Amino acid sequence: MINIDWNTRFEKIFKKWTKKYPELINTFEERLDLFVQEPFNPKLKTHPLTGNMKDYWSLSITYDHRLIFVFKENRTIAVLVDIGTHDEVY
Repeated sequence: MINIDWNTRFEKIFKKWTKKYPELINTFEERLDLFVQEPFNPKLKTHPLTGNMKDYWSLSITYDHRLIFVFKENRTIAVLVDIGTHDEVY
């Protein structure tokens, strides 16, 4: 099981995202619940990023929407960093 950390920056991004994509809130909550229970479930497509984002990880909310995060404390905490479409977060 993983603990989730929502920092102030992410909360602001998430608030804007929920206004832009209200239809995806339930999907986000379902994916986050799954992530907490099983971070590497194949449905999430959890993977490390490369290049200038090499310290970050990504999981899929939908085909085009991603959640970006950082693992802390030996992968027991995930700090949420960004959320948006593929083009918005990369």
